[in-house]
Amino acid sequence: MSLIRRQTPTSSADVFRQFDRMFDDWMRALPLRAWEPPAMRAPEEVIKVDEYRENGDLMIKAEMPGIDPDKDLSLTVADGILDLRAERRVAEDTEDKGYHRHELRYGTFARRLPLPDGVDPSAVAASYKDGILTVRVPMPEPAAGEEPTTIAIEKG
Repeated sequence: MSLIRRQTPTSSADVFRQFDRMFDDWMRALPLRAWEPPAMRAPEEVIKVDEYRENGDLMIKAEMPGIDPDKDLSLTVADGILDLRAERRVAEDTEDKGYHRHELRYGTFARRLPLPDGVDPSAVAASYKDGILTVRVPMPEPAAGEEPTTIAIEKG
């Protein structure tokens, strides 16, 4: 005896979302994505970051090996967004090497990260060591004496 399951009807938007998710999963599973132009790559695939709190500050660590921070790295804060931009250059002698596999990525990489409200851009500090960019963002002081607001939930 077989068990028949009835699926609840889904909207056409749900069907398209499921299709998009399946297509994205399939594209991520492909072994080579070199054909994909940089504008189509998700920013998360380009610059990997860790964000955490340390001594009341927001800490951001970004993987950027092979970058000369003096020439190839730009770090700006505007409108509550931290903008990381880097360029990794191809060595001139790579054409004559006779590569069997060439997987290292070169070109321009970028990542935009939202910052908490009230952050002072002039207080943001950054350092670079061993291929890791570390950004320290001092968090603004909470307003003194401000109590949390309880929001009423309507029923029905």
